[in-house]
This record gives sequence, structure tokens and C-alpha cells, in this order.
Amino acid sequence: MDQQQVMRITKALADPTRFRILQAIAAAGESCCSELATRFPVTQATCSQHLKVLTDAGLLTMRREGQFNYYRFVRDTLEAYRSTLGTSFEGVTSLS
Repeated sequence: MDQQQVMRITKALADPTRFRILQAIAAAGESCCSELATRFPVTQATCSQHLKVLTDAGLLTMRREGQFNYYRFVRDTLEAYRSTLGTSFEGVTSLS
């Protein structure tokens, strides 16, 4: 995983609402924007923007069914991110 992808994921996960949306999708297996918008204190447009950021970061995949987009969590991306973060700081004894 390259550094640019690591930064996209880090920024995507830094927002508390996006983080909770990702958790909800991971727990449900699959969700659409309208379902998520009813669960979180955001408009459907805002929820859609959060889903776009998570998808652009590679944390979600999207499939279209009629007029609805359904999102699934990509566990492999999160695992690669965790692994990359772990190796990024190997050998560092002090960050000061």
C-alpha cells in the first residue's frame, strides 16, 4: 500500500461520523445510503458524501440495484492499512 493510499484512509477514518458509518456497514454486511441516513444525524446528501470518501479510500465497495447504491466493507483494505502502519514505524525508538 502506497503512502498516498495510507493518507486517504487515515483522513477517511479521522471523521467520527464516517468511522461510525463504516462500523455500521461492517456489522450489517451491506447498507444503502437511505438506511444509513436514518441511523445517523446527517442528511442523505451528507451521508452520500461520507460514503464517497470511504469508497475513494478503498474501504467500501458499491453496487447499484435500481436507483439504490449498496455499500460493503472491504476488510482487506483495512488489514493492509493496519499492516502498513505497523511497518511504517518499525525501528523508530523515539518520535521526539
